[in-house]
Amino acid sequence: MLDRLQALADRYEKLSELLCDPDVAGDPKKLRDYSKEQSDLQPVYAAYTEYKQVVEQLDDAKAMQNEKLDEDMREMVKMEIDELDSRKTELEAEIQVLLLPKDPNDDKNVIVEIRGAAGGDEAALFASDLYRMYMKFADTQGWRVELMEANESDLGGFKEVIFMVTGKGAYSKLKYESGAHRVQRIPVTESGGRIHTSTSTVAVMPEVEEVEVEILDKDIRVDTYCSSGAGGQSVNTTKSAVRVLHVPTGIMAQCQDGKSQNENKAKALQVLRARISDMKRQEEEAKYAGERKSKVGTGDRSERIRTYNYPQSRVTDHRIGLTLHKLDSVLNGDMEEIINALTLTAQTELMERENLA
Repeated sequence: MLDRLQALADRYEKLSELLCDPDVAGDPKKLRDYSKEQSDLQPVYAAYTEYKQVVEQLDDAKAMQNEKLDEDMREMVKMEIDELDSRKTELEAEIQVLLLPKDPNDDKNVIVEIRGAAGGDEAALFASDLYRMYMKFADTQGWRVELMEANESDLGGFKEVIFMVTGKGAYSKLKYESGAHRVQRIPVTESGGRIHTSTSTVAVMPEVEEVEVEILDKDIRVDTYCSSGAGGQSVNTTKSAVRVLHVPTGIMAQCQDGKSQNENKAKALQVLRARISDMKRQEEEAKYAGERKSKVGTGDRSERIRTYNYPQSRVTDHRIGLTLHKLDSVLNGDMEEIINALTLTAQTELMERENLA
């Protein structure tokens, strides 16, 4: 591990030299690539630098124990050794996580799709609650949210809503949200006061660049139509809404919330690329699902991942057995505890696989 860390540290320092090179400064592509590479290496470089300092200080402190010291000094040295030993252990655990293979999509922006599933109008209302939850969480992270497509229900919920979240690490924090979310509460449409169970599905997909998934003009069919509002009524007399069908896969995307037909087409193609990439990823996951079943799942929409119980103000993530009695806080965007627990579980599983390899 130390050899690998030293190699990464050498590369980080080499990148510092390259970024000061006038030839690199004049080449936007090299400047961007080297800057990103160094940024990716910075956390492990900082941890390794501190680790070397701690080890050196620890060796010096242990050497002092062999000297003639009075009782007070000996006690101070012992306390310092204990503190340094503890920090060394913490850094070793931190570095082990930093050295895990990184998901290449972690730093990407994401496209999130939420659909009301079982439960009719109540499922659509719950979909809008989930949308607000992610909006508020994004706000706490300093991310930007852009609505791409919304199909409202008569009661003000969402039959379907698609939005993009732009910000550093968006996919790394939201990727475990894919799956079926279940709500247990008394619907506004229920006159008898009975608790109903409804579901909405969430799909989180990393943004895909044009060079990653090429969509040929001959492979798509583009239809234009008048945009519509809640209940299907027409709200626009011009055909600015766009629907794009990818004929080889049968995958479709549409957008009507942009200001122009060209803007809607660009957004629809953006969603289409993400869906095609997600389909390929899930096909790959399916090949290896039997070999390595992950607790945090594969992102399949049909997989029930979480329950939001209103009567008991309880949120339960079924994948890791985590239960929090703070439903209101979670729905107001306080998702960090859930996300951190899911990330830790995924990292633990990855470390176990790495050790067995």
